[in-house]
Amino acid sequence: MLGPRGVTRARRLRPLRLWPRRPWGDGSIMASMQKRLQKELLALQNDPPPGMTLNEKSVQNSITQWIVDMEGAPGTLYEGEKFQLLFKFSSRYPFDSPQVMFTGENIPVHPHVYSNGHICLSILTEDWSPALSVQSVCLSIISMLSSCKEKRRPPDNSFYVRTCNKNPKKTKWWYHDDTC
Repeated sequence: MLGPRGVTRARRLRPLRLWPRRPWGDGSIMASMQKRLQKELLALQNDPPPGMTLNEKSVQNSITQWIVDMEGAPGTLYEGEKFQLLFKFSSRYPFDSPQVMFTGENIPVHPHVYSNGHICLSILTEDWSPALSVQSVCLSIISMLSSCKEKRRPPDNSFYVRTCNKNPKKTKWWYHDDTC
């Protein structure tokens, strides 16, 4: 390849892509997102938070959707219970928070978890920072469940579940309760 003034430049090799390219937005943003997700995926596989394991099958076809299997922490109201967290990442990750919700047959009964799996947790929306990671989100959810004193649904559960968007990030949450 010829550079300025006819000087030959070496061609840069592109890194091997583990997942197919998607036709979303700017390629540099996608490359940044994929690189970050690959790094976080390895971190979650090699050093998962206590009681958490990555469901390996969930990332075989797409790096933008993960399922994390979770077990309730010992000595808590959720001890021995098994849950699943669904993480969905947009092309703007890590600048935009992931969509995170409980999924599967067992949704925890908790004052900040709706029966459809939506989680009322500020770091999933307005308090999100690119410095946070999947591991830090998992730790926050474990902490939220572990500090619970009484298993109950949010007071507006029935209304919310009937009227909400499927994507919990489209909800305008009102964070007013730090106690459970």
